[in-house]
Amino acid sequence: MWPYDLSSQLITQDFVTVGEATFSVLFWDIYKSKLLTTSGNYPVEVTQDNLLFDINYLTDIASKDLINNTIEQWQHLGIAAEVYQAYLPQLKTLWPDIKEGDSLSLLIHQGRSIFYFNKQYIGVINEPEFGQVFLAIWLSKNTSQPKLRNKLLGSTNEK
Repeated sequence: MWPYDLSSQLITQDFVTVGEATFSVLFWDIYKSKLLTTSGNYPVEVTQDNLLFDINYLTDIASKDLINNTIEQWQHLGIAAEVYQAYLPQLKTLWPDIKEGDSLSLLIHQGRSIFYFNKQYIGVINEPEFGQVFLAIWLSKNTSQPKLRNKLLGSTNEK
């Protein structure tokens, strides 16, 4: 059963915050991110829990720069190009140019990755592995931003 009306706004009241963090480069804040799940835990039980990753942008970012930064992070993680290149055409059609104050959210529900822009549905990627490949940018042990990862996972450990 699909609990979300894709034609409407993102519904967040059933989610519990796991952690949140601000990504900065030097002294410029780029975005604030928040990891939420229906259980309040991460990792989630895919068949029972939903996950929401929400990014609120504090600066303008062109869609092509979002894509390029995503590719750079996948390369940093050692994800094979043949894995992520399959998703690039979909991401290019889904992700808009970002203005300061905009949000981009990913809802993972039963393996489907549903994207929202400013809480409005913009599209879905049905491949179950996409959500984990995308979230690895922030949540993998090998992320380029370990302090951000710790905060998103609700850890007070600043290693």
